[in-house]
Amino acid sequence: MSTRLPAAMIETALPLPLVRRGKVRDVYAVDDDRLLLVTTDRVSAFDIVMNEAIPYKGAVLTQLTAWWLSQLSSVVEHHLLSADTDEIVREVPALAPYREALAGRSMLCVRADVVPIECVIRGYITGSAWKEYQAHGTLAGEALAAGLRESDRLDPLIFSPATKAETGHDENITIASVIASVGAETAATLERLARAVYEFGRATAEPRGIIVADTKFEFGWRDGRLLLIDEVLTPDSSRFWPADSYTPGRGQPSFDKQPLRDWLDVERRAGRWNGEAPAPTLPDEVIRATSLRYRDAFARLTGAPMDLHRLGLPEDSV
Repeated sequence: MSTRLPAAMIETALPLPLVRRGKVRDVYAVDDDRLLLVTTDRVSAFDIVMNEAIPYKGAVLTQLTAWWLSQLSSVVEHHLLSADTDEIVREVPALAPYREALAGRSMLCVRADVVPIECVIRGYITGSAWKEYQAHGTLAGEALAAGLRESDRLDPLIFSPATKAETGHDENITIASVIASVGAETAATLERLARAVYEFGRATAEPRGIIVADTKFEFGWRDGRLLLIDEVLTPDSSRFWPADSYTPGRGQPSFDKQPLRDWLDVERRAGRWNGEAPAPTLPDEVIRATSLRYRDAFARLTGAPMDLHRLGLPEDSV
């Protein structure tokens, strides 16, 4: 049996105005009211975009976001119009020759004015929050309870906003800073909506064996209403931990690019990589393991593997 990796999408070139090209998403203007979000298979780690891409990653992020938004329709308004490639091509005929490139990884969305705040909800203490707590006993400068261990569950949940960074890490900020930026009423609405979406996501994921340790949401204004935008409860925007191996007091394995980070850590400790761009060439086994980790998260959450044939994606040759 062939072990050749399936093709991966690194960059798109569509006949629409390019609004921006982020670490993962290429965003195009369809018209004054709509955007096309195309999620590539690009992958970054330690704030560096790798030279290689991860097969199916873009489709996982897109299809998982679409699945969540269909579940969340009674909880929050959102920007998604369609993640169905055939429907997108019907709506935007100029994209017909690019159908194969768009398959499974594209979302037609309502345009919204982005609120410049990352709405982070922390259900467990980990990542940058744990680092700050270890050093100062605080999060964004505000004191937390004494005696917390790494990966401890936080009760109550913490709304932990951050600045939106175009490059590098987002920076934790206080709620007072959010109020100063967007006003008290908008800040309160952002927190209420973010908490509601996280609670829904946690309640959905836990019976499926996944802990949503933390996650971040983005919102945008449209016609005086705040809409949930961008990706939602994916392995890139959230920390998903397997519930059956959860043990407080240490870091947890996660359903995302953990195999990639682990390999890069080994390369850095061995002195074969200095931690800066350019990134080292990724071995096929690391690419494959990372792809499988993303797809495993999709299957566990939705209850079924991603249907590659239905989405018009190449079958995995592994």
